Amino acid sequence: MNTGEEKFVVSARKYRPQLFDTVIGQPHITTTLKNAITKNQLAHAYLFCGPRGVGKTTCARILAKTINCNNQTAEGEACNECESCLSFNSGQSFNVHELDAASNNSVDDIRVLVDQVRFAPQAGKYKVYVIDEVHMLSSQAFNAFLKTLEEPPSYVIFILATTEKHKILPTILSRCQIFDFRRITTADTVEHLQEICDKEDVGAEKAALQLIAQKSEGCMRDALSLMDKIVSFTSSQLTYTNTLEHLNILDADYFFKLLDCMLRQDVSAALLLHDEINRLGFESEVVLSGLSEFFRNLLVCKDVKAAVLLEAVDAHRDKYTSTASGTATGFIINALTILNEAEIQLRSSRNKKLHAEITLIKLCYLNQTLELATDTNGLTKKKITDNTQAVSFKNIPAFFPVKEKNKPPVEQKKNNSSLQAVPETINISIPESKISKPDNIAVKPAQEAYKQSKIGSLQKIREQFKATTGSNTGNMLTPVDQQTLSNAWEEFTATLKEKNNPALQSFLNVQLTCIDENSFEVQCRSIIEQRFVEQERAVLHPFLQKKLNNRLLRYTITYDENAELPDTGPLPLTQREQLEQLEQLYPAVGQLRKSLNLNLDL
Repeated sequence: MNTGEEKFVVSARKYRPQLFDTVIGQPHITTTLKNAITKNQLAHAYLFCGPRGVGKTTCARILAKTINCNNQTAEGEACNECESCLSFNSGQSFNVHELDAASNNSVDDIRVLVDQVRFAPQAGKYKVYVIDEVHMLSSQAFNAFLKTLEEPPSYVIFILATTEKHKILPTILSRCQIFDFRRITTADTVEHLQEICDKEDVGAEKAALQLIAQKSEGCMRDALSLMDKIVSFTSSQLTYTNTLEHLNILDADYFFKLLDCMLRQDVSAALLLHDEINRLGFESEVVLSGLSEFFRNLLVCKDVKAAVLLEAVDAHRDKYTSTASGTATGFIINALTILNEAEIQLRSSRNKKLHAEITLIKLCYLNQTLELATDTNGLTKKKITDNTQAVSFKNIPAFFPVKEKNKPPVEQKKNNSSLQAVPETINISIPESKISKPDNIAVKPAQEAYKQSKIGSLQKIREQFKATTGSNTGNMLTPVDQQTLSNAWEEFTATLKEKNNPALQSFLNVQLTCIDENSFEVQCRSIIEQRFVEQERAVLHPFLQKKLNNRLLRYTITYDENAELPDTGPLPLTQREQLEQLEQLYPAVGQLRKSLNLNLDL
């Protein structure tokens, strides 16, 4: 922008705010900091977090300069005239130290900083340490910084700045006053860019500045960098056309043309327009993404209250509103759905141009798939015809026998139900009132006949079950006695013996006691035997039910804590006891062991 011989300075540095009042889009931050300065309520640690390029480091520098200013204003601003402010503006202040945590993130770097904290400032009130990108510090560095951050000297203030607050340890967050910076709005960005263009004598169209603001996505540094680049490209003239070309943004007029092709179902024109866009250098991803944003803007313009969400230059706002009023909401919503799926599938598609063309073809024929019957009252139902019509029934079995006049009854078949089929086709004239009120048709006889048929079917199933299983069911209720129970138990124990089952000994030691004709008790001598018997329940229970011919058989397993265990004889000797016994029988063995200094390794 500068045409003189002095060195060029980018706008992001040249027009960096020097006072709180010049910070763009962060009034909630600047007001709080100014009040804290005027009331002398400064915290010992601050954390500035938010997106990139919104003023975190700028506010940290302004705060550091203001608290050391010798002639602060009544509003809590720096005077920019005292020795402290001048040295700060020239970058020669000894009271402000900036540390880039991205490149100084080790424990040693933090230890050096902690050592510097011990020394009081040579001039001014405070020593301010600004640590940028603090989330890049390692866990060990954070832990080494904790004590100093919690209780620093009275003359030290820490200002931490980060774009990723979630990566900072909770112990650090709890020691700081946290300020969340917001994205800068498009209106504030455009206003600031216009002020800079006026100072630099750059001709700028408002539509061009709005495009730059939308492209920067709330980052003022990006907006200033884009503006510098476009000004250099266009020789200090910011026009809408040049900005579109330089930022590689597809003009919204192409999307209006594509929408017209879709509404007219002109596939050829849509494909030719897509080819023209490709020849301009825009890939299929840009086309589909731009179409999605275009339909989104149309949707928000359908409602006056939501029109404030429109992201477009002022020159296109009226066109969006008029186009949205003439486009059906169902068409817009379905188009957004198709475009969203197309963008997801485009990433894995080999032929991206063909994929985009298929999407455009779907959108051109979208109206044929939307059959919405609308009138002034919205959706309407299909009307019932005014005239009485004959209703045909074919091969529908009746629920009750139909007797025809002057015709003998038809004999019933043995395997079929007692219901008789109606003639193949019956034409019945039913008035419209009867159609709308089916309760007037007498259906009670049919319901009674259907109920009787159901009862007959259930009775038949019961008789069939009784014929097949009734005899066995009656015999499986033999009362249990002690002798038959013992015989069955011994038989099951024999099967365990054949399988070498470890539970065999437990089954031999149990005591069986009949409680009643359908239950008995198994008493074991210890809890270990009880567990062995219990683990065989899944096999033992059905075996006893079948053997004793009693399907209601139940049993419980208990153990007697006071039962006397059988005497199994003396315990086997240990190796040391065996050696001692051997030496008593053969003293020479003991002498030999001692002479050779041998010890038994136990």
